[in-house]
Amino acid sequence: MTEVTVAALQLALSDDVDTNIAAVSELVREAAAEGAQVILPPELFEGHYFCQVEDEGLFARARPTDRHPAVLAMRKLAEELKVHIPTSFFEADGPHHYNSLAMIGPDGKVAGVYRKSHIPDGPGYEEKFYFRPGNTGFKVWPTDHATLGVGICWDQWYPETARTMMLMGAELLFYPTAIGNEPHDPDLDTSRLWRRAMIGHAVSNVVPVIASNRIGTEGTMTFYGHSFIADERGDLVAEFGASETGVLTATLDLDRVKRHRAAFGFFRDRRPDLYGRLAQDI
Repeated sequence: MTEVTVAALQLALSDDVDTNIAAVSELVREAAAEGAQVILPPELFEGHYFCQVEDEGLFARARPTDRHPAVLAMRKLAEELKVHIPTSFFEADGPHHYNSLAMIGPDGKVAGVYRKSHIPDGPGYEEKFYFRPGNTGFKVWPTDHATLGVGICWDQWYPETARTMMLMGAELLFYPTAIGNEPHDPDLDTSRLWRRAMIGHAVSNVVPVIASNRIGTEGTMTFYGHSFIADERGDLVAEFGASETGVLTATLDLDRVKRHRAAFGFFRDRRPDLYGRLAQDI
């Protein structure tokens, strides 16, 4: 039996980098004390979700991977605790800016960087103003525990993201997120849709899914939490509501998952010869 213990963090965030790093670090330590080997903080935890507005002054928040304070802090913590921390951050690469994730291993090194592929653009989520579409392609990382696949927020709505990572060998799917109310429609609660989309990925790929969201009010946005861990059946094995701060952990049996995936036959019965339309623009 091959088991891995994973964790998702949920918390409210201030607009001060040092305060947020300290708060996330405290939860990372708690997760590690509970046995977690892969620990997922929310998207862009370095500060408030700044993409609510288009403000050219906010580009100053971006840093290169090797100089970003959140990445540097999580590298140090990962090495100390001997854990993996997929770390979301606002990346500057010369004149370009990305919504990125550094996969940090227990040696404290960055195993690689994934740049968010799908960039939203709508009321309250003005990300196209700040971020180029990622140019890394989807990525997975083999580790001593499992092969990890990570998509960032808007990526989580696309079945192509999950399926591609699975075809690349992912055994667990992680989605750091910053999502809340919809400013254009106060009556629209997408928290149910958000969960269902990712649970669908769990079921149709027979893979556990780990999602981490923030909570609290920032500007005009209230973030709705509901972080969760789902098993390969799509059953929730750990979950938060809209206001809890803390750590979700679950121990997953990857041998069992592998057997279930083979038995369902989804990958056996794929017909890629029929899927060419999926790669066409219109």
